[in-house]
Amino acid sequence: MTVESTAARKPRRSAGTKSAASASTTGTKSAASKRAGAAAKKAPETGGEPELVQLLTPEGERVPDATYDPYVADITSEELRGLYRDMVLSRRFDAEATSLQRQGELGLWASMLGQEAAQIGSGRATRDDDYVFPTYREHGVAWCRGVDPTNLLGMFRGVNNGGWDPNSNNFHLYTIVIGSQTLHATGYAMGVAKDGADSAVIAYFGDGASSQGDVLEAFNFGAVYNAPVVFFCQNNQWAISEPTERQMRVPLYQRAQGFGFPGVRVDGNDVLASLAVTRWALERARSGEGPTLVEAFTYRMGAHTTSDDPTKYRADEEREAWEAKDPILRLRTYLEAANHADEGFFAELEAESETLGKRVREAVRAMPDPDSLAIFEHAYADGHALVDEERAQFAAYQASFVDEGGK
Repeated sequence: MTVESTAARKPRRSAGTKSAASASTTGTKSAASKRAGAAAKKAPETGGEPELVQLLTPEGERVPDATYDPYVADITSEELRGLYRDMVLSRRFDAEATSLQRQGELGLWASMLGQEAAQIGSGRATRDDDYVFPTYREHGVAWCRGVDPTNLLGMFRGVNNGGWDPNSNNFHLYTIVIGSQTLHATGYAMGVAKDGADSAVIAYFGDGASSQGDVLEAFNFGAVYNAPVVFFCQNNQWAISEPTERQMRVPLYQRAQGFGFPGVRVDGNDVLASLAVTRWALERARSGEGPTLVEAFTYRMGAHTTSDDPTKYRADEEREAWEAKDPILRLRTYLEAANHADEGFFAELEAESETLGKRVREAVRAMPDPDSLAIFEHAYADGHALVDEERAQFAAYQASFVDEGGK
């Protein structure tokens, strides 16, 4: 089966196309740039109660928004079903990975449960020629970028250091060091601007990472150099066991104003709003308007990782309240009420989900053990005598475990 959704990305544009940043210096602006500018004016940047961009209520009711409706005005019934399919299958993959870890097949797993709308909405907003810098939890975004889900599991099983070529999907390898990918994304975006490419960069991170110096440094560089980068923060309200109110004094999106670019808070459990706001932010970047901070206000329904027990620091009532805002149930309610999908679609998707789960289980258990001596490769570009000595010592150590029968 293919991992590409029916909610397909927009066609690739040539990296050699003249950037909108160059066009804007001549006093001309495209209609897209004007839309982005109008949305930027609405984007909340001041104090007071946070505004929350929402197009689908928790009850699945479509609500109008004059600023962001244009960014999803062309969405079809097929694409809406595609967004639902994306969320259902990425959740199933995530659940299988959690189960595999519990069975001892993976060393660790960072679940995305509850964050599907933020990831699928933002992921489907990107174009093929945009570049994505994830953390280690962006399984839904990886799905949108066409990365085979089984490739995500090799690192967590300990058989590779990533599992895919970043340049084949413009999707960087998972980053374990908290927040460092935002600097990588900003530097890449600065290069994109210098090349005159008509594309943008998006960097994902969490609310806990937003307190890291690397992230704030990336904000500053992005602002000063007007880099075409979108900083997408999934605020799931818990940095492991630390709630956001223990991390910051103001709503997270308002941090952007101190660096001179807009910030906007979106309902991260609303896939349509996440899609619309990210399209706006990426369009703004491509139009030479610089960075945007998008705070997707969502909730981590599960544990931080499979080594964590959230019941020790989080009330059941809080989790239950957010389960009532489930992003998948929200979109299904809307699809059914607006006659965008029938029972046949949901039944077929359930069967596809079972097939995906089986494929993931079989693929993980069939992964070969890595070459244990491969860790010595690429330590130096031209080799090194000390590394050669260490490789030989380790090979001899491993050979010492072989018994006389050759086993």
